[in-house]
Amino acid sequence: MTKLLPTIQSPLQLHEMSLEQLDQVAAEIRETLCNLLSLRAAHFASNLGVVELTLALHSTYDFLQDRLIWDTGHQIYPQKLITGRYDEFHTIRTKGGLMGYPNPAESDYDLFMTGHAGCSVSTAVGLRSGDDIMGRDNYSVAVIGDGAFPSGIVMEAINNAGELNSKMLVVLNDNEMSICPRVGGIASYLDRLRSNKFYTGVKNEVVNMLNKVPVFGDPTERMLFQIKEGVKAGLHGGMMFEEFGFKYFGPIDGHDIGVVKKYLKMVREIDGPVLLHVITKKGHGFQPAAEDPVYFHTPAPFETAEDGQAIPKSTSSTKSYTNHARDAIADQMRHNERVTVITAAMCQGNKLEPVREEFPDRFFDVGICESHAVAFAAGQAKVGLRPIVDIYSTFLQRSYDQIFQEVCLQKLPVTFMLDRGGLTANDGPTHHGTFDFGYMRVFPNMVVMAPGDANDIGAMLDFSLNHDTACSIRYPKTNAAEISRELVPIELGKSETLSKGADGTIVACGISLQLAMEAAQALREEGLDVGVVNARFVKPIDTEMIRRCLENDKFVVTVEEANLMGGFGSAFLEAANEMRLSAVNVHRIGVPDEFVEHQDRSEVLAELKLDADGIAETCRAAAKQVKLGVKV
Repeated sequence: MTKLLPTIQSPLQLHEMSLEQLDQVAAEIRETLCNLLSLRAAHFASNLGVVELTLALHSTYDFLQDRLIWDTGHQIYPQKLITGRYDEFHTIRTKGGLMGYPNPAESDYDLFMTGHAGCSVSTAVGLRSGDDIMGRDNYSVAVIGDGAFPSGIVMEAINNAGELNSKMLVVLNDNEMSICPRVGGIASYLDRLRSNKFYTGVKNEVVNMLNKVPVFGDPTERMLFQIKEGVKAGLHGGMMFEEFGFKYFGPIDGHDIGVVKKYLKMVREIDGPVLLHVITKKGHGFQPAAEDPVYFHTPAPFETAEDGQAIPKSTSSTKSYTNHARDAIADQMRHNERVTVITAAMCQGNKLEPVREEFPDRFFDVGICESHAVAFAAGQAKVGLRPIVDIYSTFLQRSYDQIFQEVCLQKLPVTFMLDRGGLTANDGPTHHGTFDFGYMRVFPNMVVMAPGDANDIGAMLDFSLNHDTACSIRYPKTNAAEISRELVPIELGKSETLSKGADGTIVACGISLQLAMEAAQALREEGLDVGVVNARFVKPIDTEMIRRCLENDKFVVTVEEANLMGGFGSAFLEAANEMRLSAVNVHRIGVPDEFVEHQDRSEVLAELKLDADGIAETCRAAAKQVKLGVKV
């Protein structure tokens, strides 16, 4: 059989294909996804789940004219494969290759770079409003999952869309999952819509009749459509959405391309906003992923055995920072009944499943609702609990106002565990956690810490849970270093000097400590004596250490996996200025004022001179400038 997928250069070609051909393309997309996972880790189960939905959308509409927004765009792979990027697909999530999320720089079909959940409906409403004002008749479509649907911004957008009453479509992709199983009242409501047997039976009969009608627009089809709507309204199916001003249709089988296409054509003829409830299954078409969509969300590279099972190519025996953080949290909860843990649909990402199982009454997954998670934690802290908010650094940004208003302003002792702090490599700019030093350190009543190695994590958590204000602890997505040394207890605002040097000092903040030590060792072998300091605290910063460095060392190099603007190096210079100390020989290494593209971790560290070679190079340049009497 001749393959179709490699021949597709434009989704307009899908308009000419039969349902049998579209089903063939769907199978070829799944084969391509499986082949990719033999090369590298990538988002998998979510993409398998939207193959038919993607083909139905692109074979019905022309999204060079109409508008399509994918919420939490890690399910964009099928769209990339049918929009002229098939030949480049093998490069996805590699340096210079395709991004694992929508990217407007790659294709006009990718309107927004969407890496965070919940914003698709808002942007789709904005697109529709803008087209109305500009006099264009473009149709706006947002595809959003049931895991993201309870996000507060979605409710705000639906409320606004009902007010504007413009023609647009929200496709609710219901697979009973976010990354982990979804939670909350809306999830229960969607389950009731799924399981109403009487309504489902009536719906199926209507679909069967519609499938016998050959041409859309036939009066018989319209009549059947209206009958179905009357029955549905009587059963109150989807009435929550109707009350917001949306016409609700569904639920329908999202893996039946023909049925989805018929509904997509019909709803376009309806004035006002429409919500189409589509049922899909994460991992559909690959049995291991369908059975365990949590593990197969972003699995390690695997090979497919003859029996269809996935065999991991390799596994790491080194414990990650995430696992160290998880174990520290569990240990605290065993010894202190006031400690709780709160996450926002990131139980699996933060490896918290054992904590959830051991402490179900003190574990709270609030869904993809980071703002609520932080305000919820503030409420717990107010009545005497010691809540830990465990969220990715990049996602915690969504709760900025609650960190300010509900936590810091109230002087409440909430502990923030920021996973994925620093550079997350292949996920790219939407997921790098490089802004947290800057956005956390500006708040009064906030302590900001970064462990230099795995040994610091438990000690910092213990310190935080005994401190009287909010504390932030950020750690990276990588295997953990454990530096052999006599451990110095965590003391507020105090750094840890690991070695002293006659020529200069590297002050490393966070994960960069191990690389700083490697750089210092290489420099000593060259005859340049450089010491190393584990900063530990961004705020309050160790002013005694800063004074000692600036008064005694020939040069200082600060290193951080964070944005230089507002980060640790900035705090270092600010403190020097407050003490009226000259900082002319201070050199900062970190993330410049730009968004960092996706690439392997080793590649991005080298590019930003954050690897051991780059740190050593900066030290050599600093020493040379001192020798020549050059002030920087």
